[in-house]
Amino acid sequence: MRGLLLWCATNPWLAAHVPRWRFVRRALRRFMPGEEFASALAAAVDFRSRGVGAIFTRLGENVKDLGEAAAVVEHYEAVLEQSKAAGVDVEISVKPTQLGLDIDAEAALANLQRLARAAAHARSFLWIDMEGSGYTDATIDLYTKVRSKHRETGLALQAYLHRTAADLGRLMPEGVAVRLVKGAYAEPPDKAFQAKRDVDANYLALCALMLPEVKRGKVRLVLGTHDVVLARRIAEMGEAIGVANEHVEVAMLYGIRTDELLKLATEGHPCRDLIAYGAAWYPWYVRRLAERPANVWFVARQMLP
Repeated sequence: MRGLLLWCATNPWLAAHVPRWRFVRRALRRFMPGEEFASALAAAVDFRSRGVGAIFTRLGENVKDLGEAAAVVEHYEAVLEQSKAAGVDVEISVKPTQLGLDIDAEAALANLQRLARAAAHARSFLWIDMEGSGYTDATIDLYTKVRSKHRETGLALQAYLHRTAADLGRLMPEGVAVRLVKGAYAEPPDKAFQAKRDVDANYLALCALMLPEVKRGKVRLVLGTHDVVLARRIAEMGEAIGVANEHVEVAMLYGIRTDELLKLATEGHPCRDLIAYGAAWYPWYVRRLAERPANVWFVARQMLP
């Protein structure tokens, strides 16, 4: 099921037709408050009242020209200004290919640096998303260059990739902010763990690697997972070596296990809800279904009256 869904995420015909299907758009509301930023901001205001921050991400990737990438930068600058005016605690998360990486790596770097400056001005934080493994080296290179000048910059790393432990080993000595996710792209066995149990085991091992550095203040660790059992186990590992809950953050996607996220917030974990929005939601949405194929049945129920 997961393999089929990941294939669907990259199929051009489905990408052109599925977003028009009414039952799919109804099901989409479970994972997005709306396509417009105003809906995302309203959701963030609601989370603020419950002690949870937000991460905003405007959906879209692999832009075709630098003008489109510049428009993305301008959009996020406006997002930071409007969020500050609304008094909400937000961070932003962007994909390098959304900022022109496929076209010109130097232009993508300039766009990221511009966003990092905007985030610093708004007293916010910039996350750089990780995409398919073909972009891993370029994304890490962009991250290290941006963070050398703007410390309030973090990187999403994927636990299902075999290489992630080695990447962390190179990044941690200089200090790093990591949002650790499991991984949602189709990757071959020579690059990524295929079985859930192996991905979970590597996730745990990567956190064990980072927690001592969290204690030393060299690593900011955000658990990007809906696996509450795994998150609590990591928190217990941290507690055993003197890392308080306030230094083990948790981020979950909008609409998924919100009750558990709120509970973790009451236990002292800094928590954020990752709120996605935008018209280019199809590939992102199908990858979300692939992460937990049981959600497919929720979509199927939307076909009923």
